Amino acid sequence: MAKFAYLPLASEFLAPDSQEKIINRFRSVLANGGGALCTPAGASTADQIAFFIITGGTEQITLEAAGRLLDIDSGDPLILITHPGNNSLPAALELLARWRQDGRRGRIIHFKSADDTEAADDLQKIMTGWEVRRELLKTRIGLVGQPSDWLVASSPEPKTITNSWGPEIIPIAMTAITGLLTKGENSEAREIAAQFIGPATAVGEPDEAAVQAAVKVYLALKKIIEREKLAALSVRCFDLVTEKSTTGCLALAQLNDERIVAGCEGDLNSTIAMLWVKLLLGQDAWMANPATIDAGTNSLKLAHCTVGRNLVRGYKLRSHFESGLGVGIQGKLPPGPVTLARIGGRNLDKIWIAEGEITANGNSEELCRTQVDVKLNHQFFVTDLLEQPLGNHLVLTRGHHAGKFQDWFETFI
Repeated sequence: MAKFAYLPLASEFLAPDSQEKIINRFRSVLANGGGALCTPAGASTADQIAFFIITGGTEQITLEAAGRLLDIDSGDPLILITHPGNNSLPAALELLARWRQDGRRGRIIHFKSADDTEAADDLQKIMTGWEVRRELLKTRIGLVGQPSDWLVASSPEPKTITNSWGPEIIPIAMTAITGLLTKGENSEAREIAAQFIGPATAVGEPDEAAVQAAVKVYLALKKIIEREKLAALSVRCFDLVTEKSTTGCLALAQLNDERIVAGCEGDLNSTIAMLWVKLLLGQDAWMANPATIDAGTNSLKLAHCTVGRNLVRGYKLRSHFESGLGVGIQGKLPPGPVTLARIGGRNLDKIWIAEGEITANGNSEELCRTQVDVKLNHQFFVTDLLEQPLGNHLVLTRGHHAGKFQDWFETFI
């Protein structure tokens, strides 16, 4: 449970003993939601703080307190707790309106009563989300090479990413990988290659030497991750095809299985989305291309040449689709509920979120190796992707989580 402090604020017209009665009335439900009462002096050391609006007439003192106590440059939100009396809610409405006029984020959590556990749960979700925001601010994402040339809408400047979502982008030259790809065999590469070949339901185009070469990309990336202290990375992986006749598909799959978020093609938008899934839900994600869209059935097909083995029920080792070289992974994702996400916009301030169901896996030789059909639920529309696209790749994770993603985004971005 995320812990936070809450600072009560009241006008001078309400007697101290009356203020205390209101605070005590809500003390238990706030404690159950992770909250601890604090004083103005103690608030300065709180990692996460909410403001309990006891009465109306507190707008100015709340703005002043928030200015002192919140790290506005880091995107700390203004969280206002209200109750049904003493003009608490009207004051909060005025406060949040002003806060948003200044281009800042915030939320009101209104307690209908002293036993409003639903409001307490909502407050806890926000504070858990705040912890995710703090983790993003500490994250180092490696960009190995430049984004692929075709990502004309998915190549934000590093400072844009830091200003909007928080992570620091660490530029890394492609030669950092290629310089570590040793020729010949080594025992570690052979061992890991065997761990991929052995459980595979089939091995198609790649021979053992090709699998070992792909494993060496993984070993090189692991060294870079450890050296640069990265929590995530994205790789301009097609340069490996053209320069070394190998692929990054196996390496990225293995890194994601190790809970190191790894994206393809230097696509930082999708890498951040995968990291968002990991931090907010504690789950793995799959990055893929929308290959076909069917407006009539409100469905789409997703395809990519890599997928973490943790996400699939069985896989084949294939070649990379476009080049016919290296190692791609053709995984079979189980049917069931999923959420799709895409981050975009010039300032990474837009998202597309949809819930649906995996209905089938594909086996087309005209698409990237792992292929799934997803039918969206009725309240989401696949035509949004055609009419208001945010870019190419989508990110998929298990379960229905659209509300959680939307709430977090509206509060912190």
